[in-house]
Amino acid sequence: MWNENLIISQLHDERTRERAFAAVVEHFKEQLYWQIRRMVFSHDDADDVLQNTFLKAWTGLSGFRGDSQLGTWLFRIANNETLNFLDRNRQTTSLDEEAAEGVAARLESDPYFDGDETERMLQEAISTLPDRQRQVFNLKYFEEMKYEDMSDLLGTSVGALKASYHHAVRKISDFFHARD
Repeated sequence: MWNENLIISQLHDERTRERAFAAVVEHFKEQLYWQIRRMVFSHDDADDVLQNTFLKAWTGLSGFRGDSQLGTWLFRIANNETLNFLDRNRQTTSLDEEAAEGVAARLESDPYFDGDETERMLQEAISTLPDRQRQVFNLKYFEEMKYEDMSDLLGTSVGALKASYHHAVRKISDFFHARD
């Protein structure tokens, strides 16, 4: 049974820190993995970013004051690590059509991807979005996150998030219409 207050107090106690952090990893790893995976598309890259996320969290435990929920703090770290990864791989701007086709080829060859043609096309369309729009779309569409929660997570106004989501949906719709 997950008790966040208990886990936080155990994280701040050297005697119980490792066991509590193992519980944190177990509790959040799948959710964080999919948040990251929807941005980087590759299972191996998502695993690397997830590992970096938990390393950053472990080394930054002393800085966690409990002002936000543990999940929000971890999602922020995962978000920053994902964007850093994308920056390092020069994917900070939207992908052109040739690169989007490369994403589709990677998805099809990925043993963890079991989507149908529509899912493949959706992922291809999402890959053409700028990073911020892709991130907002993923959080709203796949995670069903409320704008207020996204605002806390990303440090952006609700209005800006709604605009990003609207633009992302329009671009994805245009992508599908162009394929007709």
